[in-house]
Amino acid sequence: MPLQNRVDPFGAIHAVPERGLFTGNRGIIHDPETKTLLKKRWALQAWIICVCQFRNVRREPMGRNRPGGKAGWTELFFLDEVTALAAGHRPCFFCRRERASDFVRRFGEASAIAEPRAPMLDKRLHKERLASGGQPPTVKPEELAALPDGSMIADGNTAYALRGGKALRWSFAGYGTPAAFGDLAGRPLRLLTPATTISVLRQGFAPAWHLSAEA
Repeated sequence: MPLQNRVDPFGAIHAVPERGLFTGNRGIIHDPETKTLLKKRWALQAWIICVCQFRNVRREPMGRNRPGGKAGWTELFFLDEVTALAAGHRPCFFCRRERASDFVRRFGEASAIAEPRAPMLDKRLHKERLASGGQPPTVKPEELAALPDGSMIADGNTAYALRGGKALRWSFAGYGTPAAFGDLAGRPLRLLTPATTISVLRQGFAPAWHLSAEA
């Protein structure tokens, strides 16, 4: 049985076979004895996106990865960086320092902060992302063209990623056939990607996409 550590664009955590391109964490939120999640869904405001392979580090997912046999951070997995950003995560400074520094720098530019720091960013994201209590704003189909590529929206429980003037239906296995924005007319759409992350995307940050987005 797959572990419950796959994250969707809404920030919810599921048990599905597909793993995705990236891992990451929200702190320690699992019981290593049973390899199941605790009731809480985060232990830190810093929700990060990591690479699946880093140096020669080997981990047992949802196991005991700290000295003394203690539980380490809970490994979560994402289809791609676009998905992780929608869920409210941001690049990790340990295994993705260049990307993380670029993200925080663009956050500073977008927010007119001369010396931006990751904790500032994390505090804002924690208030905005759906999975930590944020309220995603509604968005009209005619407003979608003004959103940057890499933004994600939702029509009920169905998520779409915006790319090249089209909406790509999301799934754990990849993206479906692109739909025109007009096809979403009359639907109650919500903007899943946090406002702070949208501002970073507007500043030119280019997230990594799953290969299915190229189809």
